[in-house]
Amino acid sequence: MSTQEKYNYPPKLSILRFFVDAEGVRKNPIPYHKRYFEIFGDSFSIRIGKSQHIILSRDNNVAQYILQKNQKNYYKSKFQSVYLSKYLGKGLLTVDGEFWLKQRRLIQPAFHKQKMNQLVENMKSTIIAELDDVEIDKEIDLFPVMSELAFNVVAKSLFQFSIAEEKLDRIKYIIETVQNFLIKEIRLPHKAWWFSISGQVKKHLGLAEENNRIIREIIDERVASKVEINDLLNMLLETRYEDTGEGMSVEQLIDEIKILFIAGHETTANALTFTLHLLGNHPDVQQKVFDEISKIEEQTDDVIEQLQKMVYTNAVLNESMRLYPPAWITDRQNVEDDSLGQFNIKSGTLIGVSFYELHRNPKYWDNPDIFNPERFLGEEKKHSMQYFYPFGAGPRMCIGAGFAIYEMGLAIAYIIKKYKIKSVSTEVNFNPLITLKPVGVKVVFSER
Repeated sequence: MSTQEKYNYPPKLSILRFFVDAEGVRKNPIPYHKRYFEIFGDSFSIRIGKSQHIILSRDNNVAQYILQKNQKNYYKSKFQSVYLSKYLGKGLLTVDGEFWLKQRRLIQPAFHKQKMNQLVENMKSTIIAELDDVEIDKEIDLFPVMSELAFNVVAKSLFQFSIAEEKLDRIKYIIETVQNFLIKEIRLPHKAWWFSISGQVKKHLGLAEENNRIIREIIDERVASKVEINDLLNMLLETRYEDTGEGMSVEQLIDEIKILFIAGHETTANALTFTLHLLGNHPDVQQKVFDEISKIEEQTDDVIEQLQKMVYTNAVLNESMRLYPPAWITDRQNVEDDSLGQFNIKSGTLIGVSFYELHRNPKYWDNPDIFNPERFLGEEKKHSMQYFYPFGAGPRMCIGAGFAIYEMGLAIAYIIKKYKIKSVSTEVNFNPLITLKPVGVKVVFSER
């Protein structure tokens, strides 16, 4: 049997069309993906060279299969395992196989619900401090405010208040600078030679190493102090491998902390920005959130109980993340040949699942472009959750999902209780980087 007969792939986007569109795709791939799906259906492929293929899909069956049903045959692609690890090291986000499983089992207990409950008061006080001096009755660019808020919540959950502001500012600068360069490397692979000889790779690797040094200093100071503080760093220092009874090496701990900073701050900042933008355009929904929070606060002072009762507020957050999923795409490569529905695919095929498009696929959602929190209430919620991937799915689902949900609930509750929000525009722009980053989202806060 010839290779052509053995393997078959979804409808093919011509390589010529791919190269014609390449510059536009680099700037913002989402409009191109949308057009291709409309032409080819829920999955399409691109052939690179004689036998290498890329598949992009918005098919829920594909997502379920590679992320859950047969996830052991699907490893993270080199975009994550090579490009990301070059700057972020070998943490949960970038490793696979037995080492990933070992790390996941080690770290999971630190993110258990009971542990997260211990961090809530710290989260709440950080949110209040960050939002108390928001500019009133003036147009503000929302994302920088939410980014600062989310970064400080992660930083102070990781390190409590035992870290100098200048160190935090430097970590934030390095993370943002390195990520922007990483996107250029991924989207412009033909310029790799230029990035190398011009010294850009060396410069950004140097920044990544500086970040390692800063985090190492923080860890060393904590260990030397012998003081137990109720934060994530202390929880991670206390973890032990099942087989040896030993804790993580400092190098491994640094890598995991870097991952927590990136995964824990930018996705939350994105989600909060999009949610507040939507609330600013839907005053009726905003009023319902306010009414729910006011009622809950009359019933209980316990912050955990309050969060658990925020049924409508959570539906609003879910609908926002459906329309604008913070992690808008994921990818995998199959270790062995496999059948993906009706297609027989060769090992090493790169498969991307666009959660952005899956969340707007009319096959699964009525009026998919309309903001409607009711999708995530009552009986309708059961249907919606089958096609909803705000934190991925399967064994590699985001380990910090519970942390993010608590943080977003606390932030929305505090903002809506204190301020009325009005969006300046109904339009929303974004830049699909590693995460779906909002651009130029302006709102006006006014006192309630």
